[in-house]
Amino acid sequence: MLVLSRQRDETIVIGDDIEITIVDIRGEKVRLGINAPPHVPVHRKEVYEAIKRESQAQGGKNGEGGHVKSLALRKNRTEQKQ
Repeated sequence: MLVLSRQRDETIVIGDDIEITIVDIRGEKVRLGINAPPHVPVHRKEVYEAIKRESQAQGGKNGEGGHVKSLALRKNRTEQKQ
């Protein structure tokens, strides 16, 4: 694990197209701003694990193979169906 120290308004870059900015620090809570392309799913770990469990419970229907899908992609597909 890489551990970096950053102050508010400083940014970490991952690859060519992902940026993580320290937005605010209050006590022991840090707010992060994440800028990533739409095809890169970004979730809190507990949300990621819930999506993964749901996908596995469905048995990877529709050719998904049990992979975790982004909530943003799910939302976009739902909106397109309406």
